[in-house]
Amino acid sequence: MTRSATASTSTLDAAPEVSRSATGLSLSGELGEAFAACAQVVRSRARNFYYGLRLTPEPRRSAIYSVYAWMRAADDAADAPASIEDRRAALARFAANTERLLRREAVESPEPFWHALGATIAHFPVPARVFRDMLAGLEDDLAARPVTTEADLERYCYRVASTAGLACLSIWGLRPGADRERAEALAIRRGQAFQRTNILRDFAQDFDDTPRRVYLPAEAFARHGLTPESLRAWSAPARCAALVLEQAAIARAHYDGSAELESLVSADCAPTLWAMTRIYSGLLGVIEADPARIVSAARVRLSSASKAAIALRAAWGSRRGWWRS
Repeated sequence: MTRSATASTSTLDAAPEVSRSATGLSLSGELGEAFAACAQVVRSRARNFYYGLRLTPEPRRSAIYSVYAWMRAADDAADAPASIEDRRAALARFAANTERLLRREAVESPEPFWHALGATIAHFPVPARVFRDMLAGLEDDLAARPVTTEADLERYCYRVASTAGLACLSIWGLRPGADRERAEALAIRRGQAFQRTNILRDFAQDFDDTPRRVYLPAEAFARHGLTPESLRAWSAPARCAALVLEQAAIARAHYDGSAELESLVSADCAPTLWAMTRIYSGLLGVIEADPARIVSAARVRLSSASKAAIALRAAWGSRRGWWRS
């Protein structure tokens, strides 16, 4: 899974307001402290998502933060510096706690995200399958299942990214009259776009990891007469660029094919989705302009100033009513 770094803070980052929303989701007292801890996880580790997620109105912002904190903890269990056996055992314990939470049972853990997430799933219709499917994706990682075909990659991206999109959609809500089935299909495509961007951006980092991880399909390497090793070395520049641009085109098609999603998401949450999409689409644009960047020492990124500008534009657009029609 993709790792995130520290992001700056602003007045939009304040701990959840002490209030009780129309949904009945309390953001005060001990529960408020749990949600605040989740917000800190997002601030410190969700460098790209952070700029968009903070635009979400409360209490939905805190609810999404709790989902992210759960996903981050699951990812950490799978990526811990331990043996494969120990990581599998840790992920199994994490999955068992998740099942307890989904059954509305108490989870014995000092980690505050469990408390916050329990309140979230009690007040928002987040499908249980998104948590189970995400964990299945992490289990695939631990089992080192090879990504051989495009269908393998599509399934992996659904499990580790589209699930997050479906969870967000359940919390953001839809506009009156919006087709939920259509919105869910588009959210799945947007998750594909995000994760495929991550995979290209992080190719060198994942390749250099121990154990090595390669998420681009083996059939794509074969089609271009390459191996993961030759792509990492950029030893056949024309063929390497062609492979990267081919995969980037698939990601770009998912961005384009899901463009309608902002018009279906509730208007007060559409700026969040727009900002996150502009940031990730911008990362893909850097790769499209210079495919060799995926193996360079300079990591593919947008500057903090660029991401802040996107967030400010989203906030300005919201005030102008861009997503109200």
